[in-house]
Amino acid sequence: MRIRFMVLALAAVAASVALSGAAKKTEFNVFDKAYYASPATVNFVRPGLIIKIVSAGIAQDGTISVDYKLTDPKGLPLDPAGVTTPGAISVSFLAAYIPQGQSQFVAYTTRPQTSPITKVTAVQAGTDSGGTVKQVADGEFVYTFKQKAVPPTGNYDPTATHRVGVYGSRNLTEFDLGTNYDDDTLTWVPAGGTPAPRDVIRTASCNKCHDQLAFHGGSRRSMELCIMCHTPQTTDPDTGNTVDMKVFIHKIHMGSELPSVKAGTPYQIIGYQQAVSDWSTVVLPSDPRRCSFCHEPQSVTGATQSDAWLKNPTRVACGSCHDNVNFATGQNHVNLPQVSDNECKNCHIPQGELEFDASIMGAHTVETQSATRPGLVLDILKVDNGQAGKKPTVTFKATDFKGNAVTMAQLTGGANRLALVMAGPTSDYGYTSFGSDVTTGGYVSENPVPTAQCAGDGTCTYTFTHAIPANATGTYSIGIEGRRALTLLAGTQQQIATEYGAINKVFNFSVDGSKVTPRRKVVDIAKCNGCHSFLSLHGENRNQIEQCVLCHNPSETDAIVRPVAQNAADKAAPPQGVNFAMMIHKIHTGEKMQEDGATYTIVGFGGSHNDFSDVRYPTMTPTGGVGDTAKCYMCHVNTSEAAFPIGKNNVTDPEGRFSPVPATTSACTACHMSLSALAHAVAQTDQRFGESCDVCHGTGADFDVDKVHAGK
Repeated sequence: MRIRFMVLALAAVAASVALSGAAKKTEFNVFDKAYYASPATVNFVRPGLIIKIVSAGIAQDGTISVDYKLTDPKGLPLDPAGVTTPGAISVSFLAAYIPQGQSQFVAYTTRPQTSPITKVTAVQAGTDSGGTVKQVADGEFVYTFKQKAVPPTGNYDPTATHRVGVYGSRNLTEFDLGTNYDDDTLTWVPAGGTPAPRDVIRTASCNKCHDQLAFHGGSRRSMELCIMCHTPQTTDPDTGNTVDMKVFIHKIHMGSELPSVKAGTPYQIIGYQQAVSDWSTVVLPSDPRRCSFCHEPQSVTGATQSDAWLKNPTRVACGSCHDNVNFATGQNHVNLPQVSDNECKNCHIPQGELEFDASIMGAHTVETQSATRPGLVLDILKVDNGQAGKKPTVTFKATDFKGNAVTMAQLTGGANRLALVMAGPTSDYGYTSFGSDVTTGGYVSENPVPTAQCAGDGTCTYTFTHAIPANATGTYSIGIEGRRALTLLAGTQQQIATEYGAINKVFNFSVDGSKVTPRRKVVDIAKCNGCHSFLSLHGENRNQIEQCVLCHNPSETDAIVRPVAQNAADKAAPPQGVNFAMMIHKIHTGEKMQEDGATYTIVGFGGSHNDFSDVRYPTMTPTGGVGDTAKCYMCHVNTSEAAFPIGKNNVTDPEGRFSPVPATTSACTACHMSLSALAHAVAQTDQRFGESCDVCHGTGADFDVDKVHAGK
């Protein structure tokens, strides 16, 4: 009888394990709070919010009305009072039009705002208040605006383009499902006809960096809605700065690069309840000269006016970045005053004959991406003598963009460079010794130029001077990096010396005859370039994650460059750990480090001081804040954030609170920097058996790492 009971119990446990290990059937993903709710809760609450405008109209007397629906994502109606369906819904309404002959909206719905600082009153675009709501069906309503279609000047024009906007939020916090947001707009001509376009940038372009635009409490989420209020008519009376979209978006993203900021005037907007938003420290990760990174072509986003920046330059738009130009006097405009926008496109054509000319494309050329560069393409073809204890011989190829051989002489001297980096094993880089003469931790870098033997087609061989350790096992990696010097517009007054790099290639090989196993894939360079456009560091040498982790391994620090640090404080401080997971987490946590009294400074090449404690991470919180590092998926691939590096090499962190640090503790406390978070991690680590993070934070556990970071 006892045996039978035990068999039944084991069968029950096995069934339970099988069920818990099965893929969860749900329309939500692991980054949504609803994914972790019980099926009963999801079926009852029906989380989510969809706002859909059915129609809109303006009566002869100017009365504006909008018919809209509130549903869940499956189309089932919702009760805004939160009585017949869970979660109260708050909804707001906007109305605007584009005057004839103009290109931007003017809001009908406005309010006066008086500054307690300047005592100046400004009329600002905003939401309607005091209107009436009538329910016409389940989940369908008609809102009648209190504000009529009365323009600031002139009379109501039914032939003009009009737009109504509705945005709202559904509060599901009592069910631990957060708050759901949505907005919608409808554009039409009351008298009939095709609306005039205002379609320069789509929301998707913004969301490459921001993940989800979410401003003013989180409920404004689309560019189509934002441009209804952010019009030339709206000014911040406290600072006198306009919040016209084309001006303040350019200024925000230029941030620290604004000429006015460099001259000592901060760029600020004082908003709701006198909250000061200072954008003077913003550093755009993609480089503000890459206009097309935000102004993506119509073929990508569908925006019908996506080339307006290129074909129709204006003083206001261009002057928002180049804010030291005085168009009235000609100061900083080659002494030429500009009294209108009529002549702008005559000088500033889309593209001229030369880079760095007055054309729009030319003036925004990024030197390292010059179209005139011959190019450098590197590839590793094979590795011979790649066994433990031997000095590997690498066969690689160096050509330009046209396939012509790049000689070793062309990669020698000045800014020219070519190097090979070896590290291993791929199971976990770091702590591998390549000889007593190697000062770098866990890897060896060699410059193959002096002794590489090359054929006429650019194929070369190089034998490392350092051997693979005699006790090495598993898979090792060799990566190639290089750059070429380039003089742009040589012999002219605008001659520019620069350099550009080749795309890194990493070659994996077995040192003991076992199967070749690449290093685990945690993040992808495509994710980095979603914000950075083209991430290339260390003097244009490194641009692929697979190359970065060869050097940024658990044992490496900036110790080698500390003795030549540019200031005494850096020189006196302990070396800083630069393991990839810890470093990237800390850099992107940026200014939030200050909340825990932390900083993160790396001494770089030439003793440079690199303090990352003011980095402003652009990903937005659901309620409209910035710096949401809980959105791990912005960098990680295949939910790799949930694959803890338990058992991997300890991380050397001399400037940390203790060193060495277990791998998972190092990665997680690089974002969660408080002493209590560190104490928790240390308490869950046993000296004999290691870290136990996965017990509570593993996939499916009570505090699943994706579950606690879920926010949608």
